[in-house]
Amino acid sequence: MNLEFEYGQGMMNACLPDNTDLFIPGETVRDPECIPPERLEEEYLKSLRNPMGMPPLGEQAHRGSKVVIIFPDIVKGGCQPTSHRKMAIRLILQELYRAGVEKKDVLLICSNGLHRKNTIPELKQILGEELFGEFYGSGQVINHDSEDYDHLVDCGTTDRGDPVWLNKYVYDSDLAILIGHTMGNPYGGYSGGYKHCATGISHWRSIASHHVPTVMHRPDFTPVSGHSMMRTKFDEIGMHMETCMGKKFFCCDAVLDTCSRQIAINSGYAAEMQPVSWKTADRRTYVHWAEKKYDVLVFGMPQAFHYGNGMGTNPIMMMQALSAQVIRLKRVMSENCVIICSSTCNGYFHKELWPYLPEYYEMFQHDYMNTLPDFNRYGEYFATNEEYIRQYRYCNAFHPFHGFSMMSCGHIAEMNTSAIYIVGAMEPGYARGMGLKTRATFEEALQDAMKKYVGPSPTILALPRTFKLPAVHLCMKNEPYDGTNGHFEMAGHGCC
Repeated sequence: MNLEFEYGQGMMNACLPDNTDLFIPGETVRDPECIPPERLEEEYLKSLRNPMGMPPLGEQAHRGSKVVIIFPDIVKGGCQPTSHRKMAIRLILQELYRAGVEKKDVLLICSNGLHRKNTIPELKQILGEELFGEFYGSGQVINHDSEDYDHLVDCGTTDRGDPVWLNKYVYDSDLAILIGHTMGNPYGGYSGGYKHCATGISHWRSIASHHVPTVMHRPDFTPVSGHSMMRTKFDEIGMHMETCMGKKFFCCDAVLDTCSRQIAINSGYAAEMQPVSWKTADRRTYVHWAEKKYDVLVFGMPQAFHYGNGMGTNPIMMMQALSAQVIRLKRVMSENCVIICSSTCNGYFHKELWPYLPEYYEMFQHDYMNTLPDFNRYGEYFATNEEYIRQYRYCNAFHPFHGFSMMSCGHIAEMNTSAIYIVGAMEPGYARGMGLKTRATFEEALQDAMKKYVGPSPTILALPRTFKLPAVHLCMKNEPYDGTNGHFEMAGHGCC
């Protein structure tokens, strides 16, 4: 079987055994049917006017109300004319204006959290030309800044003792609206809901309570589920924010398909809305398909995906990407599973996005650093580095603590595989420096894995486009999902 896998800015061919199984999100198992474009506005208004667990916007807002609308950054969610962000914000504004809210009292906040601040062209892409033009010139479109202490509120700690910091514009508002995507996420099952506020409009110390080895290396984190300690902390932090603000977030979340089209729209109080939203999303995301467990997973890394250009060549970000796949696919992996992945692995760190990662990588090669968790002791040292913080605030770089969450995640691949092969590395020492094996071709890697780890007749799963399409959480065909909603029906035929 001849297949092609992503490799840098191109593709690499692989000749795999004919009995190799193939899975492509949205194609191998079709997504649930999406809402037809002509019905989107009707479905949004129906959801907004009938929210779960709280009054509609028209009853919560009035003339003089200060409103913040918090929307996710460029990382996920689509930017097509009918994207969730564009549709939801436009119709929410329509409802607010009907209630008497004035445009001058609305602030749009990009919830980038510790991600890099989105650029002006990206904000324009997310919001659309019209909406961006209407609000940006008057200073009513901003990125969250987790280091702007003049606009952060220390909300104390949760009952568990986790620090809670909150964007002050959100804290001071009369109405805080979260626009979220219910999409599969290795960190706690789904994006959206309380995950959105707990990570997007907070501070690194708060995020350090859950994006760390003590949480991410627990057995409830892998495989992904909605009942992990991380997810529990998201909910606790979000609810603590609500208690401190004296108001509930008004959420408008959309369940999205592989093409970022809306399957369902759910609005209201997150504690009541999340379970309903997840029940629909489970049908698209937790896919009960595999009839056997796999000894070998095969996929490829492009140079640019998810967090940005260089993610598929930067050794630390590569480890996070490999681990994200393990978290999603663990249910279908055999105990001795091996990963074979193509990457140019040429040492391109993209220092403008991740200025600190070359230093992290170099330090990891020394001073008794045997596994990635050994590096965690430097978390606060780097998170408070003033130069890296300046680059986060003013140069569109990721926050330095974000790198620690990547390293915490990156160790999960090592924890759950027998070996990981990087195929086609231009600078293979970078891969070997992260504990990965290197070979020139897929075929050579498979032969070595068969000799040392998986035997002469391994079960193989090929995953083309794995970093180009929104991923699923793959499950065994007859194994009930043990997470948020128990049993559910298989995904039906859709329109993607």
